[in-house]
Amino acid sequence: MTREHAADPPHDARRTTHDSVPPPIIKKAPPRRSARCDEPPPAGLLAGIAQFNAGEYWACHETLEDLWRPEPDHIRYLYQGILQIGVGCYHLRRGNWRGAVNKLRSGIAYLAPSAPACLGLDVARLRDEAGVVLAALDVLGPARLAEYDATRLPTVHHVGKC
Repeated sequence: MTREHAADPPHDARRTTHDSVPPPIIKKAPPRRSARCDEPPPAGLLAGIAQFNAGEYWACHETLEDLWRPEPDHIRYLYQGILQIGVGCYHLRRGNWRGAVNKLRSGIAYLAPSAPACLGLDVARLRDEAGVVLAALDVLGPARLAEYDATRLPTVHHVGKC
């Protein structure tokens, strides 16, 4: 398993996109299914999914963060869940067991209310695939993280497509 990937930013990269724009104040509430789940996915989400599926987890994080930060609807938890699973994969590739486990676990939880499908995405499948990775990491532990086959990471699928 490699610790670096060509699409990853330098470890000390700093965000510049949101540095000068404070996020809106949105009251935090427990995640629940959005009434918007039956809508088609927005272009920004599709871009983030393409980045996720290409293994460009840092870029995916940036793209999806731009979606969820200003979003007042509970659909924001779908965006956050995908983002968190991507960050978990990023940590896994970099050899950070704790970061990978924590972000995979939180991403799976954020996605729960959106399962089985939302915005045309197979949320249940993403949760299942991330859960398989999480279970393997729990068994391996930090000392054996390098044994995990990092080519077997989750992907985001559209409902009804392989």
